[in-house]
Amino acid sequence: MNKTKAAYLEGTVSIIVNTLLFVLKMWASMVTGSIALAADAWHTLSDSISSIIVIIAAKLAGKKADKEHPFGHGRWEQIASLFIAVILAIIAFGFMESSIRHFIDKQKIEYGMLAIIVTIISIVLKELLAQYAFYVGRKTDNSNVRADGWHHRSDALSSVVVLAGILFAKRFWWIDSVLGVIITFMLFYAVFQILKEDITKILGEEPGKDLIDKITNEIKEIYNDDLNIHHVHLHNYTTHKEITFHIRLRGNLTIGEAHKITVEIENRIEEKYGLITTIHVEPLKATI
Repeated sequence: MNKTKAAYLEGTVSIIVNTLLFVLKMWASMVTGSIALAADAWHTLSDSISSIIVIIAAKLAGKKADKEHPFGHGRWEQIASLFIAVILAIIAFGFMESSIRHFIDKQKIEYGMLAIIVTIISIVLKELLAQYAFYVGRKTDNSNVRADGWHHRSDALSSVVVLAGILFAKRFWWIDSVLGVIITFMLFYAVFQILKEDITKILGEEPGKDLIDKITNEIKEIYNDDLNIHHVHLHNYTTHKEITFHIRLRGNLTIGEAHKITVEIENRIEEKYGLITTIHVEPLKATI
């Protein structure tokens, strides 16, 4: 699956569906007089904004490396997903404020059958969009698309609040406010997950033990001695990843012989795992 094309397609589908849902919800809100549906409609339209960010980020991230950016432009995806996280946080604060205000005012919500149908359609379509974005994000390792998926889910959750209000508002006047607070905390958790993933990649990641073991086994097929791999660091530039580590070689090897070993290791790792590798050589008796 081509990463850039997949992000374009996900963003385009999202914009089309969200725009149609916005029109549908606004029509229902005007017919029923529901303020909640109108607010939910504008929340849906905000998803189109995040999808536009996805498309722009995919375009920027797909640019080749140049003199000013020798490691490429892949981190535009992470920068864009930070913007999406901010949008989600703003929406969450809006939910919290509205929920508290409705609870204090003991505000009741009046809906009709049209509102029920429109809200159910919205929940189903938005969750399908979320699952699609999560799928594309997993297949392409695109955190920006995954962030867009959380945005879709936030809109589905807001529609769940509306639906709960429709079904239980006459019996429990406070249900809309309570569910609003619960969903707010769910949104804040989504923001935390997005920020945690992006900040970890920007600051640098420690490779997992599984990856280190695989690389160690590959090296043993080339060089029989224990090279004592250490100081392993993974650099994630989104469009490509680089790994650096130290190895120990016998001190009686010539520079040419040591160079040949490192080149063989670097080529094997790039071929098997798609990682650009840089290796620092130390004499065997060196201490870490």
